[in-house]
Amino acid sequence: MSYLDTTSTKLLKTYLPLGLFLFVLLFPFYWMGITTFKPDNELLSRDGNPFWIISPTMAHIEKLLFRTEYPQWMWNTVVVSVTSTFFSLFASVLAAYAIERLRFKGAKQTGLAIFLAYLVPPSILFIPLASVIFQLGLFDTRLALILTYPTFLIPFCTWLLMGYFRSIPFELEECAMIDGANRWEILVKIILPLSVPGLISAGIFAFTLSWNEFIYALTFISSSEVKTVPVGVVTELVEGDVYHWGALMAGALFGSLPVAFIYSFFVEYYVSGMTGSVKE
Repeated sequence: MSYLDTTSTKLLKTYLPLGLFLFVLLFPFYWMGITTFKPDNELLSRDGNPFWIISPTMAHIEKLLFRTEYPQWMWNTVVVSVTSTFFSLFASVLAAYAIERLRFKGAKQTGLAIFLAYLVPPSILFIPLASVIFQLGLFDTRLALILTYPTFLIPFCTWLLMGYFRSIPFELEECAMIDGANRWEILVKIILPLSVPGLISAGIFAFTLSWNEFIYALTFISSSEVKTVPVGVVTELVEGDVYHWGALMAGALFGSLPVAFIYSFFVEYYVSGMTGSVKE
């Protein structure tokens, strides 16, 4: 059927859909980029070209990095996201392994209940969680976010790892038990090395959610030096009805780059991890 692979056929079936997909995917980054380097007179002008820059400027980046707390916001976001991700992965690995491999009574119902907990919207949970955080004296601290983010990270990561652990043959564990290995040794030396794609997939998901989380960070944090990027950019770069669009877009662009880099670097493991978690 190679005679059907003409230039026009490839153009209509391959290059055109791929081009449209890339345009939709990359246009927000392009818009953030040109807004970041476009001076205010071009941003507010009705006569200029909105899709191009005539006189690029670094003023918005200079304002963002040196006249706001953006570097501190970025550091807060990194600390909270990385810590929450590692803690959530640790708890999810233990929970998923116990549910899928120990075969205790009610394991399936427990797994379903854990996943249903993820479906509870944050708009319902943030009020009781705020009360708990205030009573513990953790209000306006990074620890408040580190402790509350796992409430929505652990359920989904557990469900994802349950599917991946299910795809690993039980015979491997049985052979290890015959050789005298205990459950902890089986988990560390057999299950986890075979589950690297699933762990990376769950880690990327947890890191992305915690990096972009807004409601909890807005509720539990009030000081500028403790804010994360999603909250700091919105609350500190909007003064009344004045939007500093250049600095806003610069903050959004810099804030999205780490997540984009992680996805591009681990894309092969991410896809294989997601495939392994749902193939059974």
